[in-house]
Order: sequence, then structure tokens, then C-alpha cells
Amino acid sequence: MTNTLPGSIDPVFSTLEPAAVWAHFATLCRIPRQSKAEGGLRDEIQAWALARGLSATVDSAGNLLLRKAASRGMEEAPGVVLQAHLDMVCQKNSDTVHDFSRDPIQPLCRDGWLLAEDTTLGADNGIGVALILAVFADDSLTHGALEALLTVDEEAGMGGAHGLEGGLLQGQLLLNLDTEEWGEFYLGCAGGMDVNVHREGRAEALPAGFTAWRIDLRGLRGGHSGIDIDAERGNAIKLLVRVLRDLESRFPLRLAALNGGSARNALPREASATLVVPVGDGDALAARLVAWQSLLRDELRGVDEALEIDLAAASVAEVMSSDDQFIWLASLAAAPHGVRRRSLSVAGVVETSNNLGMVSITPSGGGCNFMVRSLIESGSTALADEIVALFALSGTAVEKAGHYPGWTPNPASPLLALCQSVYRRQFGAESTVQVIHAGLECGLIAARYPGLDMVSFGPTIRGAHAPGERVEIASVGRAWQLLTAILAAIGE
Repeated sequence: MTNTLPGSIDPVFSTLEPAAVWAHFATLCRIPRQSKAEGGLRDEIQAWALARGLSATVDSAGNLLLRKAASRGMEEAPGVVLQAHLDMVCQKNSDTVHDFSRDPIQPLCRDGWLLAEDTTLGADNGIGVALILAVFADDSLTHGALEALLTVDEEAGMGGAHGLEGGLLQGQLLLNLDTEEWGEFYLGCAGGMDVNVHREGRAEALPAGFTAWRIDLRGLRGGHSGIDIDAERGNAIKLLVRVLRDLESRFPLRLAALNGGSARNALPREASATLVVPVGDGDALAARLVAWQSLLRDELRGVDEALEIDLAAASVAEVMSSDDQFIWLASLAAAPHGVRRRSLSVAGVVETSNNLGMVSITPSGGGCNFMVRSLIESGSTALADEIVALFALSGTAVEKAGHYPGWTPNPASPLLALCQSVYRRQFGAESTVQVIHAGLECGLIAARYPGLDMVSFGPTIRGAHAPGERVEIASVGRAWQLLTAILAAIGE
């Protein structure tokens, strides 16, 4: 019976400490775990847990629940739920050959960080899962009764947390391991919803005397649509729409396709458009794009100046109607994106924001997605309703979906006080308390288990939801030290 899941370990992990945590994370890199397709990983973890004599069950929503008895002398300690999600955001650079449904993540170490260069790494939330599995594997630790709630489908709508049954969890305390700044304890998070837009189109034949071109806008940093929303990074969709609006004022341009973004909760890094212009206008089109590239690089200097705009010959059979083209480009140009309001009660925190994350439009129709977040319920509702109203002006169908509640902070939390005390004792420094502008599952869990005292923490992760995602190796060791010390202190 082994402490870690079976399978070969990538040599990149061989020297990393704590070894048990990294061995479990190596397994998560090996097994595909896209949102809604975590079954293979979940089954392997369940089989591993059962082989170790642990309780391991799957609930009706597909979440995996593990249980481990208290260590000797800790039977009377409050029960603790350790919580993380199994899925990851799957993003790659367009010139990278990687199939997230079957290919393992290829991590490497550089300057004290573990990263994936051309794809997401899955440290969000794979490191949290690995920390939990390492706790369940280590029989030398001191702790009360433990439960591990490993949820599914967090990144694509929090489906697992939405479907979590009441009465399933037995613990009184919950430690969520899904935040990304070491030294900070999180006590609240934003809620939000999706706004899904769809419009049927009327395709028209390619006009005589026109030739097709494809414009690609790429090279942006992207990032997490909540945590990085205030970094003023470029949104590839919004930028390309600006370019297209300018081009259609200069050329008799007809649009054939517009695509951008690949995840609702990631800032879109790339977008493309296929269009037609009269034969002979190619050189003028290329010159205008060179000017736009220079202008946008200057606007985004210090943030996203690696932006590139490329032009290549293309082939199309149909184009959008003039009316559809006008409605889509005008609506996307007017649609909100970014920070709407900063919190007046929590310094330095975004209160309400919106991410135009994905668009896919062809001559026959298409749609786009907005992800709205807010620390206050009325904030997300008002911004979502604004988007609905905008598209309603053109008779475009809009649906609000996937609402999830925020996690209301409790500054008087006894668990928070204990975590701060343990941090101070272990590291000789003070921690900080934060509210995060991102959706943690704590809000949904709290709605079903209102008596749970909850705190969230984790190691330092940068670039979550974008290629190049990385986790600071030393902070993973500190997170392990803190987690095991907290579990021991709960029974003191």
C-alpha cells in the first residue's frame, strides 16, 4: 500500500520538498482533468483511498468525499473538512500542440518556481488537492477526524458545489485550499453569474470581386478573470472589435467569422476574425493593421506590449449579413469589461467586475459569454441586467445562468484566530486577512452548511488560468507546514 497514487513520477519532481505533496501533484499533472471530465482522476484517487482503508464515496454531483479517523488522543477534537477542486482551467498558446483530454502537463522548474511554459499548469487547484492527499496519506500527523471534499466542475460553473448535498459533511471547521497568495488568510469572496448571449444569423454569399483574409490578435498575458481583472491587461476580443470597427469605416468590409477566448473565467489572450475586402485592398489592410499594432502596444506598454496582429490569406464561402455584422460589432464594442466598482468597505479589493471571456460567431449565428462578479449580490445583478439590456436593444437572446453566492466575511471567526496564531508561532511573522475577488466554493458550501467556520489559504501562484502558470516551490512547503500545524492545534 503506497502513500502516493500509482504511476511514474516526472523527474522534475524528484528533488522537490515536501516529497509526498509533489508526488501527488505529479499524478495530477499526469491524468487529464478538464472541467466535467475529472472522472478518471477521481476514480484513481478513490481506488487509492480505499486501498489504504479510508472511506471514499462519490456523491450525486460527482464530488469525492474521503474520511479519515482522528489520530490517537484527538478523538474529541472538532472535525475538519479539507476542501479543494479536482478540475483545472485548460488554456494553451495557439501554436502549441497539446490535447488536454489526453496529454499530460509538462512542468519544469525555473528560479524557484514550477511552471508550464505553453499551457496552464493546474496548480489552481491541484496543489490544494495534493496537500490534502498528502495529509490523508501520512499516519504520523496529529489531527481530529478529517474529511476531504474534492469537488468537480469548479472552473466551469461550480457544478460540484452547486450539487453538494446537505447533511453529507460532519465536520465543524473547513479549510479551503484554493487561494493563491502565501501569508494571507481569506475570509470572503465574490459571488456572480454568467450572461450568455446568442443570436441567429442570416448568411450571405461572398460578394463578387472580394478576397478573404484572416486577422489574428495574440500575445496577450491573459490571466484569472477575477484576481487579475484590475491589472489592466488587454482583452483580445475587445481589442480586435476596436480594430474591426475601424476597418469597416475604411473598407467595404464584410465579416465572415469572429472568435476569441477559450474559458469563461480567463482573460482572453487571443482572438481572430475572417473577413473579405475588395481585391486589391490587401496592402492597405495590412498597413492599417501595422498601425493598430503599434497603437495598441503603446496603450498597453508595461502590461501587454507583446501584442501581435497578423494578417494571412483565407478562404470563405459565406459572410454575415450587414445587419448582423453591425449588431455584433456595435454591441461588443459597447459591452462592459473590467472593473466596474471598487469596494468602499474593503480597501484594495474590487467589488464588481465583468469579463467578456468568449465569443464565437459565424454567418449563421453565434454567441458570447460574460462572467460577472461582485462582493455584493445587487452589484452582480445590476451589471448582468445592464448587459441583458444592451443586447435586448437589437432583439438578441440573453440568458443569465450559473448564479453562485458570495462568501460573507466573519472577522470574528474562531478558526481564523487559531490560524493566525499558528502562523505567528510557525513563521515568526504576522499574516494578513483578505477578501478575494474570485469565486470560491465556500459561498455555496456555506449556503448548505451555515454552521461551518471556514478559512482559505494556499501557496503563491501566479498566472492562473493562462499559459505560463507557475507556483512558488518554497511556498508549497510552507503551506504544508502551516496546514499540518493547524490540524494539530485544533485539538489542543
